[in-house]
Amino acid sequence: MPCVLYFPIKQAFLRANFYICGDYPGHFKYTFSLKKTFFASDFHLGADARLSSAERERQVVRWLRQVAPEADAIYLVGDLFEFWFEYKSVIPKGFSRLFGVLAEIRDANIPVYVFTGNHDLWMFGYFEQEFNIPVYHQPIQTEIYGKTFLIGHGDGLGPNDIGYKRMKKVFVHPFSQWLFGWFHPDLGTRLANFSSQKSRSATPPEERNWLGEDREWLLQYCNRKIDQGIEPDYFVFGHRHLPIDWPLKNGKSRYINLGEWMYHCSYAVFDGVEMQLRFFESEESERVRE
Repeated sequence: MPCVLYFPIKQAFLRANFYICGDYPGHFKYTFSLKKTFFASDFHLGADARLSSAERERQVVRWLRQVAPEADAIYLVGDLFEFWFEYKSVIPKGFSRLFGVLAEIRDANIPVYVFTGNHDLWMFGYFEQEFNIPVYHQPIQTEIYGKTFLIGHGDGLGPNDIGYKRMKKVFVHPFSQWLFGWFHPDLGTRLANFSSQKSRSATPPEERNWLGEDREWLLQYCNRKIDQGIEPDYFVFGHRHLPIDWPLKNGKSRYINLGEWMYHCSYAVFDGVEMQLRFFESEESERVRE
């Protein structure tokens, strides 16, 4: 019968399974495995795509339940929802299955970290209060198993997109948030969903594909950070809606874009040694690599 030992190593645990070998008393067989860190973004729950929003929510829940047993931490990197606004005593309708599994994961003491995106930037404390999940409104730099990560949704970073950057300043201003809070939730939700649909339909089809190193603005952002002396092992972003794994100019860092769940259903996993893009219940297995 196998015995199991756990050795603490930084934020994770090293699991040692050892077996007493019957033919050789005193001999042991060891196998080791590190807990894993998972990253996903751009669920856009509330908007229909390849699947309805309700079916996609069930899919996300299946994924969370599958990865949780081997997760040291789970990072949800923005745009979990097509629209999110926390009124003083009201939150958007729906998403009960997602909230239920997040509560289960946190009750199991598995850390979950949430980042705001451009569709759900109006988070004001609900996740912290209800689930004990920290919410980040800006990119952060952290260390996982000795590797450094710069993690954020990715909206408003890099060159170009001046119009959105100006609009975001308005959206995050306390007066704008206070004013929107006076709209009835039904009206506010309709306005936000209409704006999201217009924005998505206005995106040129060619921008949904790889644009090349000289036009991929998040890749340019990463290389500019390297020029400033900021050189994490991994830059991890969402927002682009395209799974990307690309080496950067310093020969050390990599740009990982998590893709999205409207069509690709892509995510990333770090096992303590390497970072990999993977796909869940999806035939959309294309990713961009050098």
